Amino acid sequence: MVINVSDSENSANNILYLQSSLGEILSNANCNLTRYENSSRSGLKLNCPEHYGDIIKTEVCDKVAEIVAINYKYNFFKNNIKVSGLNQLEKEILYASLIAADLPEDKRYCFEKYKDLEEIAVDGVFNFRLIPLKKKWNEIASYMPTCFISSQLKDFIKYLIEKKRKRAYIDCGKVYDSHYRRLKRVELLGGDKAKIVREVLLSNSGEIEVNGKLPEEDEYYLKEFFGERVFFN
Repeated sequence: MVINVSDSENSANNILYLQSSLGEILSNANCNLTRYENSSRSGLKLNCPEHYGDIIKTEVCDKVAEIVAINYKYNFFKNNIKVSGLNQLEKEILYASLIAADLPEDKRYCFEKYKDLEEIAVDGVFNFRLIPLKKKWNEIASYMPTCFISSQLKDFIKYLIEKKRKRAYIDCGKVYDSHYRRLKRVELLGGDKAKIVREVLLSNSGEIEVNGKLPEEDEYYLKEFFGERVFFN
């Protein structure tokens, strides 16, 4: 089975995320992988044994859905939500929290649109088959106030996580989900600060267990948002 995934040339980071996220399973399934870039596209071509085809296809589409539900949504919100009252880092945290709020639902919707394709143009499907999703994001953006201060951000995030019970693990600066799988979703966002906080938000966890020292900014915001639901070893 041959699966080809491509995105626009300015979205090469999405293809790198796809490649790194699938690295272990592709290796175990003896898939041949070819990365390519040209004047208009960046892509990944996978040649997999037929008996692994369905498994690989599911994994590929899961990660493609993640790319749309995180990176595409991030870019949409960054272009369409203009709020004053927050510094740049707090704005990045706001975008991450808004993405996380509907991440499981958005991923499921995207997955359904990509799951039957073997020639996957990520941007093409987004532009022509995911119009209802864009309308939903636009509606969310329209509800955002023009001024959003730090205390409101704190209250909003605390509201989002109050009923969540999954636990994320932070070990030496790396974030893992409740099954201790390494998470790298923050690579689909912009900004280079408070990456741990934003990764935890994208994990949709309500509790955090920390092993090792955290960067000062990450420790501050984790305590602000999660309070007594952060456990330090």
